[in-house]
Amino acid sequence: MDERISSVADKTAVRAKRSRRITRAALILFVASSIAFSAVTAGAQQQPLSVRVANAAIERWPQGASKEWDFQLGVVMAGMDAAWRKTGYKAYLQYIQQTIDRFVTPDGLILTYKPEEKSLNNMLLGRELLLLYRTTHEEKYHKAAALLRKQLFSQPHNASGGWWHTQNTPNLMMLDDQYMADPFYAEYAATFNEPQDFAEITKQFVLLDEHARDPRSGLLYHGWDETRTETWVNKTTGTSPNLWARGMGWYMMALVDTLPYYRKNERNSKEQNRERAVLLAILNRTAAALVRRQDPASGLWYQILDRPKEKGNYIESSSVLMITYALAKGVRLGYLPQRYSVNTARAWKGILQRFVQIGPDGAVTVSGTVTGIALGAAPANDGSEAYYLHAPVVSNDPKGIGPFLMASAEMEGHTH
Repeated sequence: MDERISSVADKTAVRAKRSRRITRAALILFVASSIAFSAVTAGAQQQPLSVRVANAAIERWPQGASKEWDFQLGVVMAGMDAAWRKTGYKAYLQYIQQTIDRFVTPDGLILTYKPEEKSLNNMLLGRELLLLYRTTHEEKYHKAAALLRKQLFSQPHNASGGWWHTQNTPNLMMLDDQYMADPFYAEYAATFNEPQDFAEITKQFVLLDEHARDPRSGLLYHGWDETRTETWVNKTTGTSPNLWARGMGWYMMALVDTLPYYRKNERNSKEQNRERAVLLAILNRTAAALVRRQDPASGLWYQILDRPKEKGNYIESSSVLMITYALAKGVRLGYLPQRYSVNTARAWKGILQRFVQIGPDGAVTVSGTVTGIALGAAPANDGSEAYYLHAPVVSNDPKGIGPFLMASAEMEGHTH
């Protein structure tokens, strides 16, 4: 009996000793793994936010942010373009090319693109076609860009020459469309030596500046219908009812992304230099109006820009990112006064505090982005306060990620 007890005790002691060794080994492995994980996490957290958000976007959307050739895909690609130009990381350019190649055939056709819809939203990705043509010299990208340019030849327009938003929105001009179409159009004209097109581009900005600008605030209404036939427009001015922040963001980004192709050059025609001066003047008075509306407490801008105390009004991420990007780029390129750097610094601080969340694993979330606004597309899309203030708000939306990459590239400084 005692021998059996002793035997059992011996076996128990052996098992306990083995268990301690296993536990000790597991603990060593766990600690080592934890140290390694912490090192990786710390390394990731030491990267600039622009890099971390760009890397996360590639992981989130390995096939691109949309299955369609549309502006949501375009705004993410514009952000990735900014991240590539800032860092020089080839992976970002490769991601742009792989995404575009899902749509562009060897013959230069664009899958899912429907030119008969005459949607200006289709133009935005043309900028990435020109980027890829410039970096690879592959003719298919030139052909695809020319296909988009062809749409602009026949884009329906109002009596004053302003482009309709789409075939299905007669006479409606929108601030958004200037970002969708004008930077691409200007880059195409500069790339293929078509200087006569700059007059047409300038006209689009000028029409909205003249007809959509609110004389009281200096801000621009989201849309303008020259015929005043839309049921929701102001019957005197033809403008939509409200001053929407993201609309202003699109317009400001359009200006600072288009102006670089209006190169100040003595060899240019006097007309083109005059047009450049016109756009600079529009940019400066628009920037001044926005700076006056910057919220003193947060450093940001409200959805309905001129009514910060309105019940239900709030601050949305994509709009403030767009405005911050445009002001910062305008200052960097010398288009805007240096004093606006104070405004962009306050805005960037507010953006990081309010809309950027970093998880325990170092993952970055960009929150607070309105999903869909489509002024004039249906009777409910009436530009009312309720329309803008009750749209769904989500995190890591393409319309937030793209502008975040652009704004962070500007605010973190250009290194490449």
